[in-house]
Amino acid sequence: MLTIKDFEAAAGRLKNVIHIIPLSTSQTFSNMTGAEVYLKFENQQKTGSFKVRGAYNKIMKRFEEGDLHAVVASSAGNHAQGVAFAASSVGVKSTIVMPRSTPIAKVSATEGYGAEVVLAGSIYDEAYAKACEIMKETGAEFIHPFDDEDVMAGQGTIALEILRDLPGVDMIFVPAGGGGLISGIAACAKQINPRVEIIGVQAAGAPAIANAFHNADAAPCDHVHTIADGIAVKTPGAKTMEYINQYVDQMITVSDADIASTILLLLERTKQVVEPAGAASLAALLAGKVDVKGKKVVCVLSGGNIDVSFIHKVVEKGLVTRGRHMKFSTIMPDVPGSLAGFSEIVAECNANVIMFQHDRVQADLDIDEAIVQVVCEVGGKEHGQRLLRALTAGGYTIMSHPF
Repeated sequence: MLTIKDFEAAAGRLKNVIHIIPLSTSQTFSNMTGAEVYLKFENQQKTGSFKVRGAYNKIMKRFEEGDLHAVVASSAGNHAQGVAFAASSVGVKSTIVMPRSTPIAKVSATEGYGAEVVLAGSIYDEAYAKACEIMKETGAEFIHPFDDEDVMAGQGTIALEILRDLPGVDMIFVPAGGGGLISGIAACAKQINPRVEIIGVQAAGAPAIANAFHNADAAPCDHVHTIADGIAVKTPGAKTMEYINQYVDQMITVSDADIASTILLLLERTKQVVEPAGAASLAALLAGKVDVKGKKVVCVLSGGNIDVSFIHKVVEKGLVTRGRHMKFSTIMPDVPGSLAGFSEIVAECNANVIMFQHDRVQADLDIDEAIVQVVCEVGGKEHGQRLLRALTAGGYTIMSHPF
């Protein structure tokens, strides 16, 4: 089992290699939750996520032992870049197998860190099978993304930094997928201060660890569906589950809507780009999943490698979840002046119309009627409700709305 000496050794290997990112306080999130909230921005880490910690510790330790000549890994995201960077740092050849569906930007970033990228299969499992073939053919060592104690020790160095910056921390919220990050942080933190509560957070669409934590006989997930691709894992690691069962206090899940809303808040309030998996920890806190009032709480924001083409979808989802965008429809007389009266009420309520569809041909409409479908930008749910009340008072029947 991992000991404090293992985490300290990992920290020694990572010294002068990774970015040391101090905790950041957040008055905004503290006011929203009643806790004293601190954020650990691993999205600012080298390669854009915490993954470089575990990959570098594993590869450097094996390099120090003197018999490492090449490594291979399978990944569609952060682990790929962490392994590529670490291998290049010690002059070892790396081959990363990625699914063919991997965005070009991630392939280019991985190649930019010095890896040879092989595209194989349409899903991770097929890429993993190809990586195993390469391992057997070349003798390269496979670097597992989470189910490896040296990898877990590297990830656990985050706990050393948290406890150094905030010795009195009460709770640490950690995203969980395969379990490498949370098992490392939990084992390290609990051995230093058993009083610290470790809260694991999974996406509701990929709850493998949460299921196993609450029911030891739970089967792996047959299907995962979540925007948090970094923690969308069907089967957690056998080794990581041993540590999770021993050291983690709670495992909870959050919806994609909660995650998207949190990403938007982070963009607006902290000016930080955080990927969906990385935002899960703060999403759980803001959703009130755990009683944190009066506690000193740290949320680990594990990464920031979100595809640029995907950001607008997440932001749009966040705007809808927070009531900043609302959609509704109403029937009005199809006569001159009807739209003017409607628009006047919207303007008086200081709402902004961003989509407007005027339909005269719907089958269940009378010949002198039209249905109007509207998407408005408002300041929040309360503002949106004021708009709907004003329209109702003006004689418009609201047929559907998000509240």
